Amino acid sequence: MLALRLTRGSHPLVLVRRLLLASASAGVGFLLLCTLGYASGHPAHASDSVMRLLWCAVPLAATVQLAVAVARTDPSTRPRPGLFAAGLGPVRLSVLAAASTAVSTTLGSVVALLLFLHLRGDLTGLPFDGGAAEFLGAGTPLPLAAALTLLALVPLASAVAGGLALRSRPAAPSEAQAAEEELAPAPVPKGLPWGVALTAAGLAVEAYAGRGTPGSAFPLPGRLDSTPASVLAGWVLTAIGLAMAGPGLTYLCGRLLQVVRPGAVRLLAGRVLMDEACRIGRPLGVVCAVVSGAIAATALYSDGPRPFGPLTTLGAVLVLGCSTATLLTTALEAKQARARTAESLLRLGAPAAVLRSAAALRALVLLAVFAPLTWVIAELAALPLTG
Repeated sequence: MLALRLTRGSHPLVLVRRLLLASASAGVGFLLLCTLGYASGHPAHASDSVMRLLWCAVPLAATVQLAVAVARTDPSTRPRPGLFAAGLGPVRLSVLAAASTAVSTTLGSVVALLLFLHLRGDLTGLPFDGGAAEFLGAGTPLPLAAALTLLALVPLASAVAGGLALRSRPAAPSEAQAAEEELAPAPVPKGLPWGVALTAAGLAVEAYAGRGTPGSAFPLPGRLDSTPASVLAGWVLTAIGLAMAGPGLTYLCGRLLQVVRPGAVRLLAGRVLMDEACRIGRPLGVVCAVVSGAIAATALYSDGPRPFGPLTTLGAVLVLGCSTATLLTTALEAKQARARTAESLLRLGAPAAVLRSAAALRALVLLAVFAPLTWVIAELAALPLTG
């Protein structure tokens, strides 16, 4: 009940983020139901159904990542001394975050179920002259228990991940403790070597997948029909590796900004990148992996008779949209964490233009480092599959 009241009285920007989460949940739920409908209508193609279900794990993971970012930036779950005095400690705040996340994602799952039933013709007859009947399994009975289980995956996984993320968040520090954290140097991220190793392993797996024999079943057109499981495993390893390497690369960007007699803008921009390396580095690495996969897929399917199917397009939009929204939400969280430092600098007489210049410099440096990296990984991923 408290979660519903906080949702109704939230800021419009918070409501927009929850609406985006509900939309992502609806998209993933629709993909899962389409996989179930395809399996019901094509019982002889069990391997195809399994592969479609495995590919649904990618937008599911992207939606859960977005749910965690939305939960962390929710003002109602931010640790404050007043809430602690009222009895809302870390445990209850994490439960509140899980409940708010469950409300948004459950709403999206309900919308997905209604849309799926409408397109199957179970409510008002087949729309679009039955054009979606084949991949939705129209005319075949839909297992109710399996449908409800698949629809519960997104709310359950998102609520658990959001609650655990806030449970592990440190309590609100006092004024003295906050000042001592701001003065302490940021720790160096340790995941860069492992991230590079996993990225190389993922590219090697994708290169090995290009040696397969074409002809096996795959829901997408193109030469990826050789060994789809290997392609999926390779891309997942690459995404995990880039997510692990992202904080280290962001930290190095901050160090590079401060070499060779830096001025006030470069010092401020570099210090912020070093402090926020672990916070924004992981979603930045995920965006790098998603964009590189999209570039590789576009190059791979450019010569095909048709680019992508409707479900493939929906899955790609979900993954790209969720990863981008997660990065923007995490950047907003980092800005909120630096609000006290920015106010202190302004009180000391620092021009507001210096803060804006430092923010623009941080964005340019990250773009200059991660954009070429994304292009190189995309070319390496697509080369063995198109050669």
